Amino acid sequence: MGRADALLFAKEGAKVAITDLQEDKIKDVAKEIEAAGGEAIGFKHNVTSEEDWIRVVKETVEKFGKIDILVNNAGISNATPFMDLTVENWEKTMSINVTSIFLGQKYVIPHMIEAGGGSIVNISSIAGLTGGSGTGPYTASKGAVRMLTKATAVDFARHNIRANSVHPGFIETPMTVDMFKDEKMHQWFQSQTPLPRLGKAEDIAKGVLFLASDESSYITGVELPIDGGYYAK
Repeated sequence: MGRADALLFAKEGAKVAITDLQEDKIKDVAKEIEAAGGEAIGFKHNVTSEEDWIRVVKETVEKFGKIDILVNNAGISNATPFMDLTVENWEKTMSINVTSIFLGQKYVIPHMIEAGGGSIVNISSIAGLTGGSGTGPYTASKGAVRMLTKATAVDFARHNIRANSVHPGFIETPMTVDMFKDEKMHQWFQSQTPLPRLGKAEDIAKGVLFLASDESSYITGVELPIDGGYYAK
């Protein structure tokens, strides 16, 4: 989904800073953007590291002059049965899925205030809206993303900073490939979605772009499910 976001934003004229732990994939996306006439920089980035956030934000501002948009997209899944959870397992999920967003906002928001405003889009999940069996830490983390986003929206609206969360449904990505590769599992997940297909990363990117853009200038503190109707049931 991060790749789809970066490509779509660049296509719409944004200068994009791409971050990930996988340096080869960062370079591939940046090259793809530049080949299409866009501008991008990439950073190896551990989103749970405060020092990495400080470095990435500093170098992005030095390169582009300001930051208008922050998309917090990093995340891991966790389907460990509740009684099998360890503290380490729980804290890893919370660190990557929630603490990373706190850190991103902490170090980007001052630059948005200085620039006169901005838009933050935090990627949650339909698991942040509904409960699910065997997904306790993941569900808890995604619910935390939703509520942190709302608190951010209220706290920083006076600075013309908007914050919204996106809640993807069953999306075909590298993180879900193992779930969907079994035909029976694929059919089951599709049966849970009123629209007759699973989602694609590009479906999410379009919603993220809308919330990041001036087209949604009076929208803040909301959650946007992009789930083929799953949450409507």
